[in-house]
Amino acid sequence: MKKRYLSLRSYLLWQKKEHPLQWVNIFGRKAPLDVEIGFGNGEFLARQALSSPERNFVGMELTWGSIRRGLRQIARAGLNNVRLLQIDSRVAFDRLFLPLSIDHVYALFPMPWPKRHHARHRLFSHNFLKLLNNRLMRKGEAQIVTDCEPYFTWVLDQLPGTGFTVDTKISFPQFNTKYERKWREKGQNNFLEINLVKQEHLKIPGKKEVAVKTYCIEHFDPEKFSPGNERGEIVVQFQDFVFDPKRQRGMVRVIVVEDTFTQEFWIDIESREGGWHIKVAPGCEVASTVGVQRALDLVYEAVSNT
Repeated sequence: MKKRYLSLRSYLLWQKKEHPLQWVNIFGRKAPLDVEIGFGNGEFLARQALSSPERNFVGMELTWGSIRRGLRQIARAGLNNVRLLQIDSRVAFDRLFLPLSIDHVYALFPMPWPKRHHARHRLFSHNFLKLLNNRLMRKGEAQIVTDCEPYFTWVLDQLPGTGFTVDTKISFPQFNTKYERKWREKGQNNFLEINLVKQEHLKIPGKKEVAVKTYCIEHFDPEKFSPGNERGEIVVQFQDFVFDPKRQRGMVRVIVVEDTFTQEFWIDIESREGGWHIKVAPGCEVASTVGVQRALDLVYEAVSNT
């Protein structure tokens, strides 16, 4: 298999570290910290880091494909002042950054989710903007650029009460990102830019990681195992179930949605000393959230009924 990412040195396995992250220790120095939300192919992020070696940069994306392409950009440029996270930005800002820890945030062409019933997925909601305010340094800045006027208007509607001064303008092609090139090829050369400057610091209660409870039960019949899905404030959707009778081990795949954060992972049901143990499967790097615990609870209830 060809190694397409060149180097993993800049990839940060955030799940294995204590939260919030200590960026001074991660980079090995104290420096201004800039964050790009949704770096795409990593071209803009790499150029920024190359032109500002005195600053530290964090890029975040959801897909491994984008992480892989970003790693290539970083390796080719020989950068050591960038770290990449595969994570939902809402979770990252909530759990990985301390208040007053970020100098600048970039979000170039975020997904606008134009359909009305998809609006809950949009980034830069009122609550997220308040969280962003809390994480930015005093006078910290955020730059949002979009090609979608309804999304532009929606973000502006979210801003009152979030502690920012706002400046908007028409933005011309200047970032040379994948999506900017895409829109230019379609004839669009004017974009909408929102520049935010923090004026008032908002206090946000910190969230701690949930101590996920695992289970052990005396009896389990895989033939009768049928976990029930749950839809509400938290969505738990069970997918595949496989069982190995020789190893006496079952695994059930689950998707958990909380707010706009989605996690997909496997839950182990394994026979060991003392009974059948129910836990998140090894190798599944999940954020320890209430939804993960609820999925474990539902598996336990289903096992109890076998």
